[in-house]
Amino acid sequence: MWQSSRPGSIYDYIRVASFSLGPDGRIDQWSERAAQMLGIPARYALGKDPVEAFVPSELRDTGHRKVSEILDGREWTGLVPYRREADGATDGLAEIYVMPSRNEDGERAAVCLVVDVRALRGIETDLAASQAVFGQSPMGFTLFGTDLKLLRVNERFATVFGGPASKYRGCGPHDFLPHSEAERMTAALRRVLDTGEPVAEMQLVGLPGGEGDRHRWSVSLYRLHGASGRPIGVAALAADVTGRRRAEREAANARRNLALLNEAGARIGNSLDLETTARTLLDVAVPQFCDLASVDLYQGLLAGDEAPPGMSDGSAELRRVAFASAVSDAPLATAPAVPGGPPGPVAVGAVHRYPFNSPCAGALRTGHAQIIPGRESDDGGPEFGAVVHSTLAVPMVARDTVVGLVQFSRTKGSEPFGERDTALAVELAARAAVCIDNARLYRREHERALILQRSLLPPGDPEAAGLDIACRYLPGTTATEVGGDWFDVIELPGHRTALVVGDVMGRGLRAAVAMGELRTAVRTLALLDLEPAEVLSALDEIARGLGGDGDGRSTARGARGRSGAPEGAEPGRSARTADLSEVYLATCVYAVYDPITRRCTFANAGHLPPVLVEDGEDALLLDVPPGMPLGVGGEPFEEIEVELPDGALLALYTDGLVESRDHPLDEGLQAFRRALSGADRPLEDACDQVLSAMDTSHGEDDIALLMARVRGLPKDAVGDWNLAPEPRSVARARELARDQLTDWGLQGLVDTTELLVSELVTNALRHGHGEIRLRLLLDRTLVCEVWDADLAQPRRRRARDTDEGGRGLQLVGLLSEGWGSRRTPRGKTVWFELALPDGESPAVDPAEALLSLF
Repeated sequence: MWQSSRPGSIYDYIRVASFSLGPDGRIDQWSERAAQMLGIPARYALGKDPVEAFVPSELRDTGHRKVSEILDGREWTGLVPYRREADGATDGLAEIYVMPSRNEDGERAAVCLVVDVRALRGIETDLAASQAVFGQSPMGFTLFGTDLKLLRVNERFATVFGGPASKYRGCGPHDFLPHSEAERMTAALRRVLDTGEPVAEMQLVGLPGGEGDRHRWSVSLYRLHGASGRPIGVAALAADVTGRRRAEREAANARRNLALLNEAGARIGNSLDLETTARTLLDVAVPQFCDLASVDLYQGLLAGDEAPPGMSDGSAELRRVAFASAVSDAPLATAPAVPGGPPGPVAVGAVHRYPFNSPCAGALRTGHAQIIPGRESDDGGPEFGAVVHSTLAVPMVARDTVVGLVQFSRTKGSEPFGERDTALAVELAARAAVCIDNARLYRREHERALILQRSLLPPGDPEAAGLDIACRYLPGTTATEVGGDWFDVIELPGHRTALVVGDVMGRGLRAAVAMGELRTAVRTLALLDLEPAEVLSALDEIARGLGGDGDGRSTARGARGRSGAPEGAEPGRSARTADLSEVYLATCVYAVYDPITRRCTFANAGHLPPVLVEDGEDALLLDVPPGMPLGVGGEPFEEIEVELPDGALLALYTDGLVESRDHPLDEGLQAFRRALSGADRPLEDACDQVLSAMDTSHGEDDIALLMARVRGLPKDAVGDWNLAPEPRSVARARELARDQLTDWGLQGLVDTTELLVSELVTNALRHGHGEIRLRLLLDRTLVCEVWDADLAQPRRRRARDTDEGGRGLQLVGLLSEGWGSRRTPRGKTVWFELALPDGESPAVDPAEALLSLF
């Protein structure tokens, strides 16, 4: 078959040229390749005697003789030196093959083929080098043709995959690689052949020569080109990296184990809670170390028993306190749900036992970790399901006592546990066990103090806008445990704060009960937003009601005779009810602080005066009218307003701090003032300094101390405007609110605030009278207040479907965190509060809230 090929062939490499001699022995034809190889153009060669033109002078006689023999009809092959230019030095060696021929007249002539010997020697050298590299390379070397079939493989490749090298000639990737890997190899070969871009270190996995172990190869591919640049195939160089991969994996495992131990040391033990410590252990282990894990602790340990937990045979009751899994949300069937019953999953919080002959019971009994291989199905035993193929049961040992068991499991597809894994698991369990035992001891002591702490301290850490708060409570004696002193910090609308300190006369359980009732009443009254004097008046009524007799009559309410007993009362009943009334007599100071004006309003019910410390000044007892104790009645309470400088320190306290049998009250107050005058350090440290300076170890009475440092709201956190009582003020209010929130960077609250401000200002125009005042306050929340001169309080009602109005306050309640109203000396204030965006919880959609009203 005739076929036209592109330029470029073996003749380009071996540099073949031709010319012919006429009957006269001169050159009559000169090929272009001859001109290129010998460097002589045809015009200089035609008609020339080749011996005279190309052969050096000392060899010309031999040359003439050979030419004569050739013209006589003899073939000749030999090596002939030549020079590229006339009269030049010898710089070439050619192998010439001369074939006799005849011209059209039948005369003798010759056709000459010329081959550059140096090119031939270069090809021989290249072939030898290629053969050496191909045959002696320690890596697999293959050549693929353009049809992606193997043209040649070296012995190393044949040794790895088995059989002689000739066996693989004409094979494709599917003949020696698994199907999925062969597909990847074929795609890569085709891509390299099409684009010419090499592929470096492509990872392939297979089973060479039918071996049982998987091998991994790193394969690099590059395209081969012919003399003309056309692709003629793809070369592949493959190295077995199984050992290197294994070493890298072992090094990675060692680094992972060190990182796990480092993380465990940093995280485990940061909490003194048993369950939190167990969960932290699993958070460290899953999925970095295993696929699923669980922690079981002895039930006796969790119940606070003093005896060593567990039984010697490892079959005592355990509770599952933590479980973590990277493969399933539900726990696997790792033990019988009930002793002797069928296998079932153990949920977190469930109490269970391990059978005596089980590996887990053996680990608990011996105190040594055990590796438990998985089974193909659950028929072999109840311990592990078919998904788990390796489990470590590690006892948790603290101070030579087994406190529980942790199980680490790996599922199929992960590597089974080895010796290094076992050592790491034992170390993790040991660290967690010590922390869990510490947490157990702490829990035992902590629970004994919870009753006292919960009954005497306000819920949570006291926080207030414009105030830094620090507080302390010390019971009179350890035997008392509870007493009648209390303090409280109550958030009020408009970022105001109520500070309360009180003292119920007496001590013990009855005083604590009275204290709890009065503190609850104070919080309730404070949330009604009454003035401080009104709060104490209402609290006085409550205290007198609490101090009444069983008939519901109050001994404190009756008119008193000259003897001090109520008129008309029986002597026995009088003594009994007087005792009850004494328990419910209490002193209290109630203060309301406004961070915008930095003014604080005080009212006092027979309590010691507050102490104010201004920057650089001595402590000062505030002149607050003392009033009568709560429960006495008959006298109104007065209040005063004091402007507190920024940075000033305010202290409220009970008499147990300053009063003692060893010194009079005045000396205690002087010592207290001296201690406060030097308390210019952080508030918590100042609190501790005051208690250290005062004699707090006398044990005669409870001590409550509440200290607040004034931090007024900055001016740029307040927006305050007066609006005319006209309809266009509604739009003006929306505009002011929008601009202010934009300045504060609260664009996410603009729509909701505009809508609610519009509702409140509209209500003030419709139902109130006089000038309207709009105020926005920014602190931990956003507060909006609308003031008007009408005393009527707004009332929220549920509008019917057919009503055209009445949904404004419903909308305010839906969109705000809270809302309300309070009386002012000249009218009322209606307010609402919005939480600041935190980037996590989405804001309420006003449109959805509007639709929900219908």
